Amino acid sequence: MRTTRNADPLRGLGLTPGQTVLYTAVLKLHRASLSEIAHAVDQPADDVLDTLTRLVRLGAVEARHGEYVARHPAAAIGRLVAERLDQMARQTRQIDDALATVGLLTHHYDAGHDCRTGRFSVEVVNGADDLYESVVGLAMDAPPADLVCAIPDPRTMERFAERYTGPWIRAIEDGLMRSRLIVPISVLAEPRSREVCERLAAAGAGVRALDGVPSWFYTLGDDTAGLPAAWDSAPPEHAYACYLVRAPVVVSALRSLFEELWARAVPVHPGAGTGVQQVVRLAAQGLSDDAISRHLGLSVRTVRARFAEAMTELGAQTRFQAGVEAARRGWL
Repeated sequence: MRTTRNADPLRGLGLTPGQTVLYTAVLKLHRASLSEIAHAVDQPADDVLDTLTRLVRLGAVEARHGEYVARHPAAAIGRLVAERLDQMARQTRQIDDALATVGLLTHHYDAGHDCRTGRFSVEVVNGADDLYESVVGLAMDAPPADLVCAIPDPRTMERFAERYTGPWIRAIEDGLMRSRLIVPISVLAEPRSREVCERLAAAGAGVRALDGVPSWFYTLGDDTAGLPAAWDSAPPEHAYACYLVRAPVVVSALRSLFEELWARAVPVHPGAGTGVQQVVRLAAQGLSDDAISRHLGLSVRTVRARFAEAMTELGAQTRFQAGVEAARRGWL
């Protein structure tokens, strides 16, 4: 079989036939003026000048003191090849970006389809053990999973602390899961629960506390949500029956609720500094003395005593002045 060689290989590098003819003429002349080159190719000087200007930009020809000098073909073609490769790389990135949007566009399509047809998967998960195992198991199926979770009461937190803190933290540290958690401030009054929250925060999870959390729920990624059988801030035993729903429209609604709660919640920091600094930091976030006492597991009297100590240390006469000085010292 005979293979036909491209009659104009430079065309594949972006040169037009006219540019190739002119470049070849300059190569033969090696160094020439505009008029000499125009005479060699038998074209008007103005037309030749436009083409020469393009060849100069491409790096095939150099302009020196009113003359045009041909660059060595290896250098000129190398420049053209590099430019062509850059162009191909940009086109490849554009194709990759376009392909990457398929998943997101498909998600929007599926969400609209689910909303219109009401068809989506619902699976019942019974008991706290199966609930927590399903969360970590689903996260490991498609890492790194993005998990947000609300835990509304001490009993739910205690169950989590007893059996699943370790696997949850390992999943976060191993990069299998990104996690944010909201708990009620009352949970932090329990030393064991507070320790768990601080360990999660130290592992890289986002942990915040709120006066009240309406119910437990979670979302995993863009298409999986866990809903309780009974929506309540203090779920009975049977509420650990979980509806595992795979529907983007449901996930979106629950995630919006979580973000609203998250914006109002107070961060839980691992090793949050001295007790005095903790009190000032929480007060600066708008918590009352009573809420701070619940958050830290202290009496209101102790909270006020620590704030008085902070004002003395900061040299402040009012709480407002204390907040300003604490911010200046980097306490907040």
